[in-house]
Amino acid sequence: MSQSARSSQNDGSSRRRFLQGSAGAMAAASLTSLVRPVHAGADETLKIALVGCGNRGTGAAANALQTAGPVKLYAMADAFADRLEQSHEILSKGGNLRRSVISAELGKRVDVAPERRFVGLDAYKRAIDAVDVVLLCGPPGFRPEHFEYAVAQGKHVFMEKPVATDAPGIRRVLAAAKVAEQKGLKVGVGLQRHHEEKYLETIKRVKDGAVGDVRMLRSYWNGATIKQPVPHDGLTELEYQVRNWYFFCWLSGDHIVEQHVHNLDVCNWIMGGPPVSALGMGGRQMRVGKDYGDIFDHHSVEYTYADGTKMFSFCRQIPGCEPLVGEFVVGSKGDADVGNGKITAGSEQWTFPKPRGGAKGTAGPNPYQVEHDALFAAIRSGTPHMEAETGAQATMTAILGRMATYTGRTVTWEEGFQSMRALGPEQIVDWKTMPLTLPDDAGMYKLPQPGLIREV
Repeated sequence: MSQSARSSQNDGSSRRRFLQGSAGAMAAASLTSLVRPVHAGADETLKIALVGCGNRGTGAAANALQTAGPVKLYAMADAFADRLEQSHEILSKGGNLRRSVISAELGKRVDVAPERRFVGLDAYKRAIDAVDVVLLCGPPGFRPEHFEYAVAQGKHVFMEKPVATDAPGIRRVLAAAKVAEQKGLKVGVGLQRHHEEKYLETIKRVKDGAVGDVRMLRSYWNGATIKQPVPHDGLTELEYQVRNWYFFCWLSGDHIVEQHVHNLDVCNWIMGGPPVSALGMGGRQMRVGKDYGDIFDHHSVEYTYADGTKMFSFCRQIPGCEPLVGEFVVGSKGDADVGNGKITAGSEQWTFPKPRGGAKGTAGPNPYQVEHDALFAAIRSGTPHMEAETGAQATMTAILGRMATYTGRTVTWEEGFQSMRALGPEQIVDWKTMPLTLPDDAGMYKLPQPGLIREV
């Protein structure tokens, strides 16, 4: 079977399998009352709320404020006042972010009065209530709850990846996405490679047979730690963990979910759907101590797709090691370095021709901006825009890999997707609520133990 025909077949069957697996949750969600499709005209001002005011949230807000048509940042919400005020300062007066510099000119579109700067665990509700479009950029463990509420209130949504940290969260996101479609709402997800010209053109060529039949894929996100721990002093256990969300699995999903999801998403894109199983190993070798929560610092996973194709996945956060971020395809006629936009087939070589520009490591227009341009254009025109299922599928692929490395055994897609294990507290009332993951008397958090842990 040709690669294009196989991708089309996989795309249809995997989508049906994914949706059927969440049929119960979606059926319940479909009982939610419907509203008329919502869209804004080209000259109508769209009010935006930012929920989660860290670096990525601040960057997303800057992108949203640079879309075509009148927009204003009208409300902000964060669990912590200092994070909100720092974000507001950068957006309103200009400043530096990890990926970009925000111009002070953008401040003309910031209209967040003090009474619309909401702080606390339930602050997201008040911010969402006040606007037309919401940017969900808080810790991923809160994403399903925030997304459900935004959809229930009839708001368009941009949500960062990953969209959940466990299988119950994935099912909640899919159920809410179904309701969003019925309401005519638009949903974007921060998997920006889908909006990057280099990836679009390279993957199109792979799917059109430039490397022949796909025989194997490899994906990598190997680098150093991208977060620094915050001291525990004076904080409740929940405050401490939310402040250090990246190092706790219930909040981040582990770095295979929070970061490596980008590369796994690309492999699913090429294959036309998610894998059927995963087997892997991982652990924590260098990033030790109580400051680093309960996540691993390296994962290695062998994924298997429905037709037997293998994808080998590697992610590592250990300083001083050789870095590598990218996705690679081995085909019957040649190879593709997708992340660098290169295809080699015998004596023929193709390289994505556009000069580098926009965000670091991208070619052509900045995909972080393009993904927001596409979402806001759809809101104004009323055309369909629904990326929640792709985001959920990519996130679940990463969760499946984590399940495999934590247990040390093969985990099937069906087993992983149907898992009932929720990682976070059933209900968070206030900052005194205790997480499910707690330190021992020495302040150490228990790590997953492959070979002993069986539950996914």
